Amino acid sequence: MIYINKIINRRPMEDRREYPYNIPAILHLNEFEFKSNVTFIIGENGSGKSTFIEAIAVSLGLNPEGGSSYLNYHTYDTHSSLFNDLKLTRGPYRNKDSFFLRAESFYNVASELDRITDSWRMMRNYGGRIHERSHGEGFLSVILNRLSGNGLYIFDEPESALSINSLYTLMVKMHELEKKNSQFIIATHSPILLAYPGADIYTITDNGFEPTRYEESMPYLLTKQFILNRERVLNELLGDEE
Repeated sequence: MIYINKIINRRPMEDRREYPYNIPAILHLNEFEFKSNVTFIIGENGSGKSTFIEAIAVSLGLNPEGGSSYLNYHTYDTHSSLFNDLKLTRGPYRNKDSFFLRAESFYNVASELDRITDSWRMMRNYGGRIHERSHGEGFLSVILNRLSGNGLYIFDEPESALSINSLYTLMVKMHELEKKNSQFIIATHSPILLAYPGADIYTITDNGFEPTRYEESMPYLLTKQFILNRERVLNELLGDEE
């Protein structure tokens, strides 16, 4: 189920002078169309992945630090003003659930959820108190217990919090939620997540967002190169090659 069809940047090109328009991909962002239930955004650090993902989440009324529209807390505002420029075009159906998960500020989300979940019913929705678990366990607990389907879910680099086994669990849960009419928009560096069947992958470049085949994606290529040529890559990196 695709709830957001397209993103349109309403700011004229001549007015794109200040942050975040100093990021080339954001500068050239005019339209972005979602064609799959699962969309991955990939690119180097600083390329604009998180800025783009965050702006979508805030445009949907979600907390920029993560969570749902019901979490109105904030610890420190760092999100850009890009969301003010974006128009989100929706399809004929409306999502009943939504959640923004970002590994970077998950501690803040966990603290707020533990503060407000003062009943067993509310704690059960998140699998219990989150700070009683490790970072990765708490992150995965929210995904497994809180996300229920018919939802629009936005993840920012979830692999930062999860082991490889937990990434497998995440993919199983995503598949379950996709069958329950959910849409995912995910920024990631993970070649494992990128292998999700039927997903669209877009690489952020200085010219914008380019559709990318899995086997041509940089996370896949670099991981494959390292695994198949570990000693040579390490020698080149560390300067120990004779």
